[in-house]
Amino acid sequence: MPPPLVLCVDHGLRPESKEEAKKVLSWARAAGLDAHILSHKGAAPVSDIEAAARSIRYRLLGDFARKKHLKAIYVAHTEDDQAETFLLRLARGSGVDGLSGMRALAPFPEPDFAELRLARPLLTFSRAVLREHLAAAGQSWIDDPMNADPRFARVRVRQAMPGLAALGLTPARLVEVCAHLGRARAALELAAEAVVARACRSQEGGVLLDPVALKEAPPELALRALAGVLMLVSGNPYRPRFERLQALFSALVEDALGGGRTLHGCRIAPAPRRKQAFGSTTLLVEREKPRRSPTIS
Repeated sequence: MPPPLVLCVDHGLRPESKEEAKKVLSWARAAGLDAHILSHKGAAPVSDIEAAARSIRYRLLGDFARKKHLKAIYVAHTEDDQAETFLLRLARGSGVDGLSGMRALAPFPEPDFAELRLARPLLTFSRAVLREHLAAAGQSWIDDPMNADPRFARVRVRQAMPGLAALGLTPARLVEVCAHLGRARAALELAAEAVVARACRSQEGGVLLDPVALKEAPPELALRALAGVLMLVSGNPYRPRFERLQALFSALVEDALGGGRTLHGCRIAPAPRRKQAFGSTTLLVEREKPRRSPTIS
């Protein structure tokens, strides 16, 4: 098996980032590894910097992986990152899926790269342990000053961690909670698959859906089943936003779908008579057709 490639993303957010990326490159090559710097060429984001930088980072990684025919990108998220993610999602009111944290092996965060996987092999290691390992090996590292900038929500959570740890809410304990919720998530996903099997029929170009079967299922399972159908038809590896998913489900339950609705790249509408596999209430879920640009004459 060939050795891994080392990829360092330069977002261009700080004047010194280019030199730091070169330093990472030299460390990797000194270790006998092939390394590449992926640089953002456009203007640096000035608003919602965390989300924008994340999107830039994963698109650069995805583009490189596709060119090199790679199957997975490995990232160094740690136990501390997992605990911070849990708290950030808790503050947003996330449900079981969000609070179960980051998966060790997950779909790539950018939906345009469905062939890629994201691997997180260091989720059971703390930052302190990794730094101790580096120090023992005589290897220095770079601390990004943006990781201490209180403008960012993750940094504010990180700064609150010592106080939480004093109450027993250590990163390790929060990661245990993520693991418990991860098992609950797996059980719910399995039960939702049974709802999908009962309420859906695949057909060329989409899925036929029985809204009555969805109504009869527990709401949590029905919502998961509906999300799964939308993901399958659209090809998007991530679930739609919960608020919009719930609004669609409410429309199905209340028979208020009308002529149809769109969500997550799909159109959900009453099925034509020849496709009514579940009777007159059958719905057809198919990929939303691209909108035509207006013709200028």
